[in-house]
Amino acid sequence: MTKVLVAGTGMVPFRKPGAAEPYDALAGEAVRLALADAGIGYDDVQQAYAGFVYGDSTAGQRALYGVGMTGIPIVNVNNNCSTGSTALWLARQAIAGGAADCALVVGFEQMNPGAIGTVFKDRPSPFDRFDHACEDLVADARDVPLALRYFGGAGREHMLRHGTKLAAFAEIRAKASRHAEHNPFAIFRKVVTADEVLADKPLWPGVMTRLMACPPTCGAAAAVLVSEAWARRRGREGGVAIRAQALTTDTPATFESRSMMKLVGYDMAQAAAAQAYAAAGVGPGDIDVCELHDCFAHNELISYEALGFCPEGGAEAFVMSGANTYGGKVVTNPSGGLLSKGHPLGATGVAQCHELVTQLRGAAGVRQVAGARLALQHNVGLGGACVVTIYERG
Repeated sequence: MTKVLVAGTGMVPFRKPGAAEPYDALAGEAVRLALADAGIGYDDVQQAYAGFVYGDSTAGQRALYGVGMTGIPIVNVNNNCSTGSTALWLARQAIAGGAADCALVVGFEQMNPGAIGTVFKDRPSPFDRFDHACEDLVADARDVPLALRYFGGAGREHMLRHGTKLAAFAEIRAKASRHAEHNPFAIFRKVVTADEVLADKPLWPGVMTRLMACPPTCGAAAAVLVSEAWARRRGREGGVAIRAQALTTDTPATFESRSMMKLVGYDMAQAAAAQAYAAAGVGPGDIDVCELHDCFAHNELISYEALGFCPEGGAEAFVMSGANTYGGKVVTNPSGGLLSKGHPLGATGVAQCHELVTQLRGAAGVRQVAGARLALQHNVGLGGACVVTIYERG
C-alpha cells in the first residue's frame, strides 16, 4: 500500500463555549493554516473529510466552502469522541489505497456549556445498552452525572481491583497542567499541584474531583495527508509519516464482562494498539511520545495499561514514578491533553495529530520531547470506537 505522509497541520486555540467564533470560522482558519503549512492551495486537495458531532448534516460543506468550492468529494464524519481520528483514518485509507494523492481532514466543534447530552430524544439512543449496563454496575452513584459515572466508575474499578489511590489521578491532572503551561493552544495553563487537585470540589466523593474532568470547549484542527509520490513530486519527502493505524469497535465482552473499564473502551484500545503495533513492527517500549484520550484522569490511567505502556495493575506505579512525563518512559500528552485543552469532540483527534506532528518535526519549543522518533495517538469514543495511530519521523 502507498505510504501516507502528513504534509501539513493547523489548529486554533480552543475556547470556552460562548467565547469562540462559529464553527465555520474556526474550521476555516484551521484549514488555511494546514494548507499553508503544507505549501498548497485548496485547489490541490482531491478529497476532504470533515468531522463533527454536534451539528446539522453537511456542516462540513459549510465549513469548507468558505475556503474553496472546487466540487471535490466532502465526507461528513461522526463517530462520537473519536470523530477526528476516524476522519484521519478514512483519509489515510483513501490515499493508501490509491483513490487520492492529497486529502484534507478538518475536525471542529461548537459546543454548549455543561455536560454533553442526547439531541434527538424522540428515538432510541445509541447509548441505551451502555447506559443500562452503567446504571447496573454503579447503582450506588445514580446522583452522579452520567459521563462522570462512566469514567469515574472505570477508575473506581481500577482502585478496587488494584488498590489504586485517588492521588494517582490527581498526579495525572497535575502533570497535564505542567505540560500545558507552555502550550498556547491550551485553555487551562495554570499549573496545579496534586494536592490542589485533591482539594478541589468533589464530583464523586472518593473517586473524582472537578479538576480530574475535562470540560467541553469549542475549536478546530486540520491536517493535509498526501502520498509519498505526491510529496516526492513537490520536494516534500522525508516528513512525518503514518506508520500504522487501527480503528476498532466493541465486542460482546463490552457488556458480558460486567466491567466499567471495558464499557468505556479498554478492550477497544487494547485491540487497536495491538493491531497498530503489529502493523508498524514496533512495541509500546519504542514509543517516545503519546497523545492519549484523557477526557478524565481516570481514562488516562487505565489506558496506560490498555496501550501496553505498563503491565495490568501497574498504572499507579507508572504515574507516580514519572514514567509518563519528560525524563520518563513515554511523554504523555505534552500538549496538556484534553484536561488542559478541553474536548471539542470533532476537533480532538485532529488536534492530537497536530501536536504529534509538531513533536516529530522537532518544532514544539519548550514542550519538545528530545529525540522523538515514534509517536502514538489514542482517541476513543463511547458507543463505541477507538483509533490508535502510530506516526514516525522521516
